[in-house]
Amino acid sequence: MKRGNAIATAVLAALGCVSVALAGGGATDLSSYTWTEVRSTSPPSASMWAPRAGLQAVELRNDLFVMGGRGPFNPFGTQLYADVWKSSDLGKTWSKTADGAWPARGYFGAVRQGDDMVIMGGQNFDTVPNPGFPLCPGLPPGLPCLPFVPQSTFFDDVWRSRDGVSWKQMTDDAEWAGRAGLSAIVHRGEIFVLGGSQGDDASTGGSGRILFNDVWKSRDGAHWSKVTAAAEWAPRAGAAVVSKNGFIYLLGGERGFTCGGNPFCDPERDLYFNDVWRSRDGAHWEQVTAAAGWSPRPGHQCAVLIDQIVCFGGYGEPVNPTDIWASKDGATWEKLDPPASPPWGAGADGAKYDFDALAIEGARAGLRPSLMTFGGDRERFELPPQVNATRLDNDVWRLGPPTG
Repeated sequence: MKRGNAIATAVLAALGCVSVALAGGGATDLSSYTWTEVRSTSPPSASMWAPRAGLQAVELRNDLFVMGGRGPFNPFGTQLYADVWKSSDLGKTWSKTADGAWPARGYFGAVRQGDDMVIMGGQNFDTVPNPGFPLCPGLPPGLPCLPFVPQSTFFDDVWRSRDGVSWKQMTDDAEWAGRAGLSAIVHRGEIFVLGGSQGDDASTGGSGRILFNDVWKSRDGAHWSKVTAAAEWAPRAGAAVVSKNGFIYLLGGERGFTCGGNPFCDPERDLYFNDVWRSRDGAHWEQVTAAAGWSPRPGHQCAVLIDQIVCFGGYGEPVNPTDIWASKDGATWEKLDPPASPPWGAGADGAKYDFDALAIEGARAGLRPSLMTFGGDRERFELPPQVNATRLDNDVWRLGPPTG
């Protein structure tokens, strides 16, 4: 998991409970945590990154970094970002540290390893003219015929930086296949890459995807070894991943985005996952649960906060999920009540997916263990492009102990 300083806590309650004692005194119940909008969504400017989805955030030496991602989906060409932004005041103000140091991309991986941040993989959203337009024979029911079709590049490069300004390419061709929607984690000092997909989904006009369930690891980002060619979990993209108590946990994900108007398709049954798997080494996996308490979903985030795995957000049909769940072991889940739920204080129309989240302590800023979220997406396949163009965010939120 991309997280800040280690959170030292003493667990007070039995397995699955979310009440713990914090260093500094007092008991904190995650259900009492509240959402605070640190910075609201605003037009892009010289002092703020643009609204986006598929971005990544990393905490490094008490600074927050946000990078990459995509703008609103556009069949004529989706805006991709290669910028890096830094905040030294827990997300209130931002300054750009780099732009174009690596090729623009979204849905990539980013981790903190030691004193560096490392990015890897992802895709661009290049398009080519659609020779079948406007007839588009053979298109699945409910999907629009587009004048351009996606032909993305799927990256297998790896880049490293100590300050967000200067970036070093560790490899332009890692041993694993280029992919987006990969899960990346630092576990026992090594970088792990798990799953992901290659190819553009039919829901965006593409010809289909290859899904992966392989696992790779590296100590330096330059040299990679295959841990397993086929893990026990089903191939997927968009799975959340955390490292906790000596295990890598893989949670949820998808094998397709939308049913596309197919009346026989149920996305929660046929496309999305809510299973949980864990492994000590990335090679041997055990299923913790076939169905967690939360509904199957992609585009969600999970993070370890006060010795709990906390999962929330994600894409859903016909509406995005508005719940938030916590578990100590990945098997038994507790749905959190208000004010922790719903995330961002949002109703169904304001809940989002393809954001990023970090569990952090404020260190020099004195912030107690909290979750922070960055940007995200509220676009819907059924909405016209001019509406979807308004449904990406560049807001910053914190879920933390109540103040006062």
